Formats: sequence, C-alpha cells, structure tokens
Amino acid sequence: MGRFVNPDNSAFQVALNSPIYVDKTGLLEYTNSVLNTTEAYICNSRPRRFGKSYAANMLAAYYSKGCNSEEMFSGLDISRESDFKTHLNKYDVIHLDIQWFLANCDNVDNVVAFITKSVQDELREIYPGVLPEEEISLSECLSRIKNDVGQKFIVIIDEWDVLIRDEAANKKVQEKYINFLRAMFKGTEPTKYIQLAYLTGILPIKKEKTQSALNNFDEFTMLDAGVMAPYIGFTEAEVKDLCERYHRDFEKVKYWYYGYLLEDYQVYNPKAVVSVCARGRFRSYWSETASYEAIVPFINMNYDGLKNAIIEILSGASIKVNTAAFKNDTVNIQSKDDVLTYLIHLGYLGYNQNRRTAFVPNEEIRQELTTAVESRKWNEMITFQQESEHLLEATLDMDEEAVEEGIEKIHTEYVSNIQYNNENSLSSVLAIAYLSSMEYYFKPVRELPTGRGFADFVYIPKPEYRSDYPALIVELKWNQKAQTALQQIKEKQYTDSVLDYTGDILLVGINYDKKTKEHQCLIEKYENCLLYTSPSPRDS
Repeated sequence: MGRFVNPDNSAFQVALNSPIYVDKTGLLEYTNSVLNTTEAYICNSRPRRFGKSYAANMLAAYYSKGCNSEEMFSGLDISRESDFKTHLNKYDVIHLDIQWFLANCDNVDNVVAFITKSVQDELREIYPGVLPEEEISLSECLSRIKNDVGQKFIVIIDEWDVLIRDEAANKKVQEKYINFLRAMFKGTEPTKYIQLAYLTGILPIKKEKTQSALNNFDEFTMLDAGVMAPYIGFTEAEVKDLCERYHRDFEKVKYWYYGYLLEDYQVYNPKAVVSVCARGRFRSYWSETASYEAIVPFINMNYDGLKNAIIEILSGASIKVNTAAFKNDTVNIQSKDDVLTYLIHLGYLGYNQNRRTAFVPNEEIRQELTTAVESRKWNEMITFQQESEHLLEATLDMDEEAVEEGIEKIHTEYVSNIQYNNENSLSSVLAIAYLSSMEYYFKPVRELPTGRGFADFVYIPKPEYRSDYPALIVELKWNQKAQTALQQIKEKQYTDSVLDYTGDILLVGINYDKKTKEHQCLIEKYENCLLYTSPSPRDS
C-alpha cells in the first residue's frame, strides 16, 4: 500500500462518511466492461464541483490491491453486478493528482520528474530487483514490470489538464508533460501494460499539442457526454429523491441549479444541490470553489458579437455556437465561439448537443455571469439594462406605443448585428429586450406547450413577486398583425398553461412589418377568466 501505487480506500471513505452521498458506482460497471480493451482509455472532462475527484477516488478504492473494499461497496449498485468480486481489489493501481504534484513541487519545470520519482520509488518497493537503480521514465518502469512479472496497471489521473490550463504559456513545461503522456499511453507498448487508463479534468483532449499524445482515448465532455452522462453530476431523479429526504422545494432547486443537458439527462451541479439540501439557503455556491474573476478576461475579449451574445444568453436565450474550432488553448483564443466553448467546459454555460446552442443553465450561473459582466462596468450593459427596464415597465403599464418604441430602440442601437429575416430573428431580439425581467421572473420559457399549441414566450414571476407582477404570454408575428398574435393566444388557450402559477396575466402580441421596418404591439389583460382591453385600444 502506497501513496500513489496501490493506495488505500480512505479518500473514497470520506465521501461515504458524508451526510449526503449519491451512489455513482454504475461508473464501475462501465469501466469493468472495457477493461483490457481498446475502449479502456477514458478521458472524462467536467467543470469544477462535478465530482471528478470523487469518481477517481472511487475507482482507486475499487480496483487497488492496497486495500480490502468489499464491505465499503456492499449495498451499493456495483455490488449487485455479477462481476463485482471479479475485479474488486485485484489490480495494481497508480493514482495521480496532478494538482497535488504541482502544488508540492518547488519548481514547475520539475513536475514531471517529481511525479516519475515519487511513483518509481514505490514501484521499486513493490517489485524489488525489477527496476534499475538509475532514473528511467515511468512508462519504461511499467513496461519492464509487465515484461518481468506479467502485471498490467490501472492508471488514474485526476486534474490531468492542470498544466495545460495553468501553464498554458510555459512551452517548456507543456512539452515535458505532453511527452510524458505520450510515452505513458500512446503506441503499441502501452497496450501491453495498461489495463485501464482514466483521466479526468476540466478540458477535453482536443488540442493540437495533446491530440497526438492522447488520440487513442475515448472522450466524454460537456459537449458530448455519452455513457458518462449519469455518473458525474446529479440526475433529476437523484435530486428529486434528495429534495424529498431533506424537505426542499424541488421546483425551486431546479430553477436554481439544473440545466446541464447531457444526452437524455438534465444534470445538476452536485456541490450546489448538496449545499442547499444541507443548509436550506438558495444562493450561488459557485464562488466558494471557482471565482468569476477567472472568466472576466475572456468575456471582455474584443471579438465581434461576443458582448451581444453574452447579453442575449443572460436574457434566457439560446445562441448558436461552433465548438469545433476550440483547441483548448486559452492563450490563443481566436473568436467569440472559442470563448463560448471555453465557458461551456468551465460550466458557466450549458450546451444543447442536438441544436448546437449555448445557454445559461440556471439562476446560480446567471448570477455569477451577471456579476462578472457588471464587475467590468460594461457601458453597453449598463445602458442596455436601463432600456430593458423601461421596456418592462411599459409592458406592465400596458403602454403599447412605449413598447413599440422600446423594442425599436433596442433593436437598432444594441442588437444591430441581428438581421431580421424571419420570426426566429424577431424572437432573438425580443429575448434580449426583456433582459431586466430576469430579476422578477423565471427564465422565459420558449415555445411552452399550452392548450392547443406552443406560446412563443411565457414569463412566470418568481414566487416572491407573484402578487405584484403578472405572468406574460408573448406571441410574435412576422408581416402579419399584432391583433392576429393576440387572437392566436386566445383561440389556442395559451393562458391555460399558466393559471396554476399566477393570478393576473398579460397577453402581448407583437408584429414586425418588413416593409415599414416597424414593430406593432397590442396588450390585453387576462383576469378572473375575463379579458380586459388596454385603456386605449388601437386599430390593428
């Protein structure tokens, strides 16, 4: 039993000792199925606070020869699998936390040498007489042991990308580390001594320098989670169970912390859910482990459309993003899409793989992003928020002319890069125009299923504001009439879907005329099942 080779199970025991533990041993079922195959090279990337280290510690506790973990895993999901004992504590495991090595090395240039010597010293104790006294590479150590005694290894590397991220400008360190990874995992020889390789960190592999070193790995990321989706992060079913146990309002937890769309799962941030269940306080827990200051330089980069994209996302809209060009190189970010893709990997944005769109996943992240934006006092943001507040006030006052003027102003002065060519473009403008509503309303629901169709936008007030703010149902039309939009809301009974959420409802019909380039707005009030027309009805 060593620190890095064949470690004990104490790190995973800490997780099991915690008041709140969610069983993620289903991951072991998958890793067992790929042992000693070409799929046994796994890189699982996730943001901070998504249980990366818990998973790495669990793998080490299950596979390591340095401990007896049968009692620890009994009763967990993996114990019910037929091959549970087949792989339990049967392997030589090397478990490395690169962040720890970086923090405890006197010189960053010596990190790879520090890792190599630390592991090599323990291997000499376990396999005396197999390795030479002089220093050799770690990959050479593993190759010799396999050749002499026939033993293959499971290698687990936590925070594998910390040198890629934190030392992005240090070419010397990066080259040493990449060569270390290449020697460990790439080529024919590593297949002889690697039983399983599991890397976890924040960034995926796809980078020009690391690609050649690790292109034999299967990647699971926030862009494409694959089979890993339910194993890191809490699923909706798991959060519902926790809310029942700890008597928390599930809908409120969902509003604050859900929204990472991975495959067919709505994944929640584990740290945040555990914190709110334990403490009962709904707030942003993000800053406890990751400061927004880290992203401020990126969202302030001078790329065309970046600031408008951030504003649009903060308003609750989803925007298209090309994730393919990002090389994981934070020193040489090239475009708006690179910035947005990086924010997805960091967890500040969610990603819809099917639609290829980015969005703010929940209230916690919206607050963090808003703080990051406001910390640099964007002139565009300050002015835009003022205009948006005026627009919301005009809507609530049912001042149709002011709404028309407000939308026109926001369109021409602040979102001029959005070209009107169809109803979808109009909806993008409307989404960001009502940015200020996010203080009082939940994230707007786009195309909410209603009585007999789909409403374009539905704004539901937060519980603390329901007595003062009506729900808003907004229908958009293109080259038609605002009256047509209102009529559709009534005929298709869009109001039925929100009656359980609030008392008063405002029906807002908006049309854009391509020829005149003018907006038209009509607003009606729905109250006690009766429709009240605004005080000064106008000809449609």
